[in-house]
Amino acid sequence: QVQLVESGGGLVQAGGSLRLSCAVSGRTVNAYAMGWFRQAPGKERDFVAGIMRGGTITLYADSVKGRFTISRDNAKNTLYLQMNSLNRADTAVYYCASTPSGGQLSRRGVNYDLWGQGTQVTVSS
Repeated sequence: QVQLVESGGGLVQAGGSLRLSCAVSGRTVNAYAMGWFRQAPGKERDFVAGIMRGGTITLYADSVKGRFTISRDNAKNTLYLQMNSLNRADTAVYYCASTPSGGQLSRRGVNYDLWGQGTQVTVSS
């Protein structure tokens, strides 16, 4: 079964850190462009970070650049999002997503065909 399962969300104080994980089954994490998106209450789903298949090319939203880092562990077939210096604006449900075979790294959610169920991140002041 092909699926993505996120974990690592929770409640953290402003200025703190969290690391989100996305366990991938049914696909090889290194063979697909993958990304993280987030959706805050009442807002649209926004691109956060992405990583190109097979290499180290990454892409970040301006709002998280310098604070968040996307990475993957090929041996564990897992995608990560390290989040530092969190602030209240980072509060959202975070989703990992995979493009289809041959897909390119993209900021647009429509270019991803497989999504996880999401994990809640809440940043308190």
